Amino acid sequence: MKRFDFIQPATVAEALKAWHPGAAWLGGGTNLLDLMKGGVMQPDTVIDINRLADLRGITALDDGSVRIGALVSNADLAHDADFARDFPMVAEALLSGASGQLRNAATVAGNLMQRTRCAYFQDTTAACNRRAPGTGCDARGGVDSHTAVLGFSDGCITTHPSDFCVPLAALDAVIEVQGRDGAREIALRDFHLLPGDAPERETALRPGEIIVALRLPAEAKGFAGHSRYLKVRDRTSYAFATTSAAAALRIEGGVIAEARLSLGAVAAKPWRVTEAEALLVGHAPDAAPFDQAAERALEGAAPSHDNAWKITLARRTAIRALELAAAGTPARVPALPASPFADQDGDHAHV
Repeated sequence: MKRFDFIQPATVAEALKAWHPGAAWLGGGTNLLDLMKGGVMQPDTVIDINRLADLRGITALDDGSVRIGALVSNADLAHDADFARDFPMVAEALLSGASGQLRNAATVAGNLMQRTRCAYFQDTTAACNRRAPGTGCDARGGVDSHTAVLGFSDGCITTHPSDFCVPLAALDAVIEVQGRDGAREIALRDFHLLPGDAPERETALRPGEIIVALRLPAEAKGFAGHSRYLKVRDRTSYAFATTSAAAALRIEGGVIAEARLSLGAVAAKPWRVTEAEALLVGHAPDAAPFDQAAERALEGAAPSHDNAWKITLARRTAIRALELAAAGTPARVPALPASPFADQDGDHAHV
């Protein structure tokens, strides 16, 4: 591992002052440290932000929204009773990711910032425009079939690995960031960038900015009774999604009054198509509108090489997530959160 300086600032202001090109923020370290050990990331300075008290806490705001500090762990957020009650599909998504040990360490901001799990990105001998701009993309025509079917470019065909971000996109989450020029907000839907001609630019963060909090609007609580996250993966636990979907419905008088649908593992960002959501409004929650919405959500999807199966699977995942949402949010998170094999009524609480 490359030698680096290690800094532990006491305030956000000190942290921002310490940052320079070549520096990296350290929260839980569940992604950064692995990448450093493999030589994928080689910062000359690591800025440990774990002493920044302002980046902690789950706070209910006066307007009904909820503010989550950047350093809140995935486990603490998922197991917070009030949060899980108001935003159940977000809790389900969190509990479907990684292992219990990793969820205890991983942070909200780290989850937003985690980098692709593409094997060619992780392999420093391979060509990867995200890791080394201008070198090419060995994943194109490569052996990995778990690549993007939407929003990819000639320069990059990777997918975003997060479970957490998929329901956040559906619920209009907002990210609070701070830099030397002041504070600003970024809608989560706009935070992760499609590769285009600059795959190395992965998020809308400006150089030196730091995530300080995540906020979910009060309106998102209106979906609590009918919302689910569904994750299809190569094995039931400790695996990234091959496809996933977050579905939320507001049902009034047996008719869908409002809908949210976001797909994961199909693009370099969570994939939300509001036109697909609009197709559900005014209909009873049944097969025909679900099929139509899923078809619209995957419109324009194309295989990059040998992953045509993923388009079909993503469509079926979206339909099944909508069916689960229509059936109602279980009283407790299933023992196998987000799994198609879960006891969907939630009788067996997650351990």
